[in-house]
Amino acid sequence: MNRIRSLRCRVCCVLGILGMIALAAGCGPAVDETRPITLNYSIFFPPSHIQSQTAVSWAEEIERRTEGRLVIRIFPGGTLTPADQVYEGVVRGISDIGMSCFAYTRGRFPLLEGLDLPLGYPDGMTATRIATEMARKYQPEEIADTKLLYIHAHGPGILASKRPVRATSDLQGLKVRATGLSARIVDSLGAVPVAMSQPETYEALQRGVVDATLCPIETLKGWNQGEVIQYVTDTSVIGYTTAMFVVMNRRAWNNLPPDIQQIVLEVSDEWVEKHGAAWDQADAEGLAFVNQLGREIITLSDEVNEELKVAVGGILEDYVVRAENNGLPGRRFLTDLQARVAESRE
Repeated sequence: MNRIRSLRCRVCCVLGILGMIALAAGCGPAVDETRPITLNYSIFFPPSHIQSQTAVSWAEEIERRTEGRLVIRIFPGGTLTPADQVYEGVVRGISDIGMSCFAYTRGRFPLLEGLDLPLGYPDGMTATRIATEMARKYQPEEIADTKLLYIHAHGPGILASKRPVRATSDLQGLKVRATGLSARIVDSLGAVPVAMSQPETYEALQRGVVDATLCPIETLKGWNQGEVIQYVTDTSVIGYTTAMFVVMNRRAWNNLPPDIQQIVLEVSDEWVEKHGAAWDQADAEGLAFVNQLGREIITLSDEVNEELKVAVGGILEDYVVRAENNGLPGRRFLTDLQARVAESRE
């Protein structure tokens, strides 16, 4: 009897080992491939903003093309991660996908912050195309901890203020909401930059924490900030942009089947154009909104425009020096950027 029991134990052990090997080799129970993959998408824009709506249509198109195999749940308005924590939230897996501004974490993206330089971007479509092209071309290490899907960027920034700005002297001491490199633009003009995200800006203007905001004109409608300013000064001669990433958690990306990855990339390429068009549409609507509110639009003289250009001239060279001191191709990156902006104007 003891021999029989011993033999049974050996057989069970062998069967158990074989079962473990089979499972390791993928010979276990079949995976239910009909269950959709669900990813969470953190967006800092409010749900009413055109860029949030464009992101929703991106997610819906991916779900349609994958025939429901990939479902993306949208969390707008910073409800999943605050605007300045979206990128790190993706890295850490708090969200699977995230959209926010590189500029909200100064110093975190030393090469790509060059995208925001005051290069005179003519419109949002141009800024969006160039920003995505440059990031894909250089593939900097600073974003290697996520999968970059695309970048979009707004049209040239303007100055919206509670009191008129008609000359460079009017800027002295003015408290201006600005982020990233736009804060350096404000500083170079003799004003005082105050860093904060867009969701914080309305109340800051309303309460007098800041006197003005340096922003694309779409912001005045998209974030309702036109309600709490009185003047809009056209500073597009030193037009900058704010580049906004759409990135995916590396593990989430790697876990997607190859055919779904390809669909995500294809849709993302198409949505570069859609986001760019949305920025230009939003700028037109922002202008119409402030006109409807009766805000004064100030056009600067050629003399004042030249003063603005001279005032911000050192920012470009300073970017190059800082980037190259960190072992980054700052000069080449800036030269490429300037060439692309110049080509877009031809």
